[in-house]
Amino acid sequence: MSLLDAATEIRPRAYAPYSGFRVGAAVRAVSGNIYQGVNVENVAYPEGTCAEAGAIAAMIAGGDTRIAEVCVIADSPRPVPPCGGCRQKLAEFAGGDVKVTLATTAGQILETTVSALLPGAFDAGHMAKTGKDA
Repeated sequence: MSLLDAATEIRPRAYAPYSGFRVGAAVRAVSGNIYQGVNVENVAYPEGTCAEAGAIAAMIAGGDTRIAEVCVIADSPRPVPPCGGCRQKLAEFAGGDVKVTLATTAGQILETTVSALLPGAFDAGHMAKTGKDA
């Protein structure tokens, strides 16, 4: 199954009773396993979760820790990019050169990379202790 097929298949299961904006995501782990996620809204809006976060959580629960490829699909006028928080989440588990496919249900496709979505990403290297304060 392609990542686009996996994201498309799962999107209708999104829980979006408030916005009606259903998003599906799929990540392919380095192992080859595919994990899916959907957005899950909550009446307390900030408590909802994004499709990308759900796919990453499924990947971790499945025993994988590295992303090889990402796909996100929504019924929008143009391909919808991950929010800022999800960009950081993707950067945690994917190299900057990892392909990210953004798609609409009408068939519009935009291909990019994790580093293009989040240039200058904060990573574990920023937390390394150096100098006299170490």
